[in-house]
Order: sequence, then structure tokens, then C-alpha cells
Amino acid sequence: MFPTLLRVGNFEITTFGLMMFIAFIAGGWVLTKQFRRYGLSEDLASSVVMAGAIGGIFGAKIYYAILFRDWHLLFDRAGLVWYGGLIGGTIACSWYLLHKRVDYFTGADAIAPALAIGYGLGRIGCFLVGDDYGRPTNSWIGIAFPKGSPPTTAESLRQFGVHVDPSIPADQILRVHPTQLYESAASIVIFLVLLALSRRPHPKGRIFGLFLILMGIERFLVEIVRAKDDRFLGPFTIAQLISAIALVIGISLAIYAERSKASPVPQQ
Repeated sequence: MFPTLLRVGNFEITTFGLMMFIAFIAGGWVLTKQFRRYGLSEDLASSVVMAGAIGGIFGAKIYYAILFRDWHLLFDRAGLVWYGGLIGGTIACSWYLLHKRVDYFTGADAIAPALAIGYGLGRIGCFLVGDDYGRPTNSWIGIAFPKGSPPTTAESLRQFGVHVDPSIPADQILRVHPTQLYESAASIVIFLVLLALSRRPHPKGRIFGLFLILMGIERFLVEIVRAKDDRFLGPFTIAQLISAIALVIGISLAIYAERSKASPVPQQ
């Protein structure tokens, strides 16, 4: 863990903030390359990134506030939730693409790989600050976060609704699944798959549909070992519900792309 990169007085730069910045830079670079490949204006890429950033941050904060039923959390420094960001960013980018009269599914296909690499890099930031970790594990891959947000003490994990042996002292630090790294690795693989497929001729909408399918599956599976306190209907989390919705939308979009008469996107 390395949560604070630089501190001067009360001002600090966190490694999470740094990784978020790198994620947007990398996503913007990939998006510029993708727009060029799809025959779209490269000048639009920076505006799409800006729209995605603004919409994503607002969406993430609104989702966080709704989840905890406290609108004061909108002004809290923490609480950037991925699915809220994806929804907010999608709305903002969709509005911008339609406003500029860009073919919607062509633009969505171009954006998909950038989303995947951005998410993968952002999750490294979560790892560095010890946030969004998993359930306790005794396996070799388990990692303890003694200064996490919060620390992986027995008491903190119990507050997340995780079953911890009652005989374990409340302040004992436990090793947990590094789910941040699971997601980062999976997202980078998804990015490589989407990038490779986008370089081949394909019907409009296929790449974005595949992004929703793969990310939906990835997040649904990771949630099984996440330390979460928002489980409903037994073991399922709200994120798993949204993952299932994303999966259905992705499959529907992929089927629509295959059946539609829209011409394949040419390889540039």
C-alpha cells in the first residue's frame, strides 16, 4: 500500500487520484487512436473524454449517495462507484455523440476499449489505498491492508457482513482477496480482446455489446468474493444485479448488430 503520494501541509495527492488521472490519460489516448481507426474526427476524442469524466464523476457520486441514502455524501471526497460512473458517463457521452450527430454505435464501439483500460488502471488506485478488497482468505494470494480504507481488521470485515470466526479479536488484521487486482487484470485482458476485434471489420455495435458482456461477467464473478454490505436476496449484491442487466443489454446489442443490415465498420 502507498496511499499518499505527496503531502504539503493539508494538501495531499493520493495514489488513487494519480491512477485516476493516468486512467483518463490512457483512455483518452486509446480513444483518439480508435476514433482515427473508425474514421471519426480525432478532435472529438478529447471532448468525449471530458464528457465521460464529468458525467462519470457525477454518476458515481449520485450512485454512492443513493446507495447510502445520504445526499451529503455528494460532497464527500470518497465514494466513486464504478457502475454509477459507467451510467453517468454513458449518458453524458451519448448526449454528446448525438449532439454532434456522430453515428452512435460507431462511437460506442470506439469508446469500449478505452473504458476497459481506464477501469483496469483505476482499480490499481483502489489497491494502493486499500479500498474495495475481498473476503478473508488463507490462500497464498491473500493480502493484508493494515492501513486500508478501512483496514482489514476482523471488526471491519464483520461490519461488511462478512462471517469472521467469533474467536478472532476485533483488531486482528486479516489477509483478504485482492479483488482490485483481479479486476485490473481482467479489465486489461478485456481491453486487449476488444482492441484486437475492433481492428477487424465488424457490424456496428458488436464491440460495445461485447464490452458489456465481458465486464458484466467479470464484475458478477468478482462480487462473489468481495467484502460488501449491500447484499440482497441472500448472497447477491446490487452490483451483481446491474452486472446481470449489463449482460442482457450486451447480448441484445450483439444480436442486434449481427442481424442488422448496418454495414461493417471498415478497418483503417
